[in-house]
Amino acid sequence: MTETATFAAGCFWGVEAAFRRVPGVTGTEVGYSGGWVENPTYQQVCTSGTGHAEALRVTYDPERVSYEELLDVFWKNHDPTTKDRQGPDVGPQYRSVIFTHSPEQEAAAGASAERVQASLPSGRTVVTEIVPEAPFYPAEEYHQRYLEKLGRSSCTVELAQAGVGRS
Repeated sequence: MTETATFAAGCFWGVEAAFRRVPGVTGTEVGYSGGWVENPTYQQVCTSGTGHAEALRVTYDPERVSYEELLDVFWKNHDPTTKDRQGPDVGPQYRSVIFTHSPEQEAAAGASAERVQASLPSGRTVVTEIVPEAPFYPAEEYHQRYLEKLGRSSCTVELAQAGVGRS
């Protein structure tokens, strides 16, 4: 039996690539969540006018990987202290969000956020939203496993230098 987790941590290409490497993750799907526009397109989300974040829905086997381990991957693969920004990507679609699917996930996410906050230097604050799951709209097919299609394992400077657009 599998379970679902949903995260937003900036450009969904890199987030998906990080989670696809985790043993026990059985599936990933990039998309849009947390906004008010139904069935948004990538172009709409890029305008910052839909309320959606670029998100990743993860299907996982809890016998092989725990939700807490997925949270560790989430925290390690983005900066949870920057509001509406990850690296060169700016806008609310790049915000840090944990969409919880159960009270247990909500409690685990809250506890992990507290641990991360306690580990930060003075003056830095976790801005990650922890909210109940919202409707998830899969992104266009060309975004799914995008970096794999390019033969890459992560978002890198080389992508930008090659003229590949950022999601």
